[in-house]
This record gives sequence, structure tokens and C-alpha cells, in this order.
Amino acid sequence: MADAGEPVPAFKDRLVFDDAAGELRDGARRYLLLRPDALMAMFRLLPPDTRALTLGALEQAVHQQGSDSARAYLAHSGGDVEMLLTIIERTSPQLGWGTWRFEADGDRLRLEVRNSPFAHAFGLSEQPVCHAVKGMLRGLADLWLGRPAQSSELQCSAQHHATCTFEARAA
Repeated sequence: MADAGEPVPAFKDRLVFDDAAGELRDGARRYLLLRPDALMAMFRLLPPDTRALTLGALEQAVHQQGSDSARAYLAHSGGDVEMLLTIIERTSPQLGWGTWRFEADGDRLRLEVRNSPFAHAFGLSEQPVCHAVKGMLRGLADLWLGRPAQSSELQCSAQHHATCTFEARAA
């Protein structure tokens, strides 16, 4: 997305580390530092059928909770959806989710992710494994399109691709 020219507060500068409470927060949203290899090893250890179900559940959970964060970022940007995508592009690396680049045209929102922690931690796979990103993209596309969206991972670096690419369209 093009730089909107307005300063976007850095995610890492908004974080509050409350040692007494054992919390890490960005406003009302609580975060947890968790190594991606621990998370993705859980999925890798599951039988394929169960893995597909649980990765789908992760996608749905990130869609629900990520949509909440996206709405908060949208409010912070004054309702400017283009600025929201810029904020997400700048925030994703600070969260350790790789580098994100959006392309928006008409009824389609595309996303390229370099250095996905999910693909990297999972290792080689015949199937895409970045379900968390797919869920977040769907939440962003819901806001960008102004109606429910569906998303898909077109290619995954766990499948020997250089990047992970995603697409979202109206459902």
C-alpha cells in the first residue's frame, strides 16, 4: 500500500509490559510471546485429518480475534481502510508475522508474506500451513470490502515457494 504520509504509531511503542500482572498489552488487547516452532510442532505432530481440522480452527479463531484488532486499528486510522492496510503492513513485522505487502483492486485483496513464521516453523509441507495469516486476511477483507469475505492461500513457502501468497474476495 502507498504511504499515506501520516505517522503510524509503532506497535512496539504501544506495548505495555506489566511485570506485576504478568501481562503484555496493546490497549485492551493482551498478547503472548510464544515461539512459532512450539505452536507449529503441535500441528505437525497431529494425524493429517486432525491437523486439517485444527489448522482450520486456528484460522477461524484468528479471523474472530484478529477482526477485533483490525476494527480497533481502523478506528485509530479514522475509518480509513487504506490506512488500515498500511498499519497492518507496518505492524506485522513487529509482531514477528513476517513482512506483509497488500495489493487491493476492485473486489480482490491480495497479500504476499515474506518469511512467514508459520511456514518456517512448520517445515516442508504438501499443503499450505499459514492458516493464521489466512484468518487475519479474511478479517481485514471483511472490513476492506464492507461485507463478509473468503480467503485462500494460493502458495506457501512451506511448499518450496519463495513467499506465501493469499487472496480474499467477497463471500
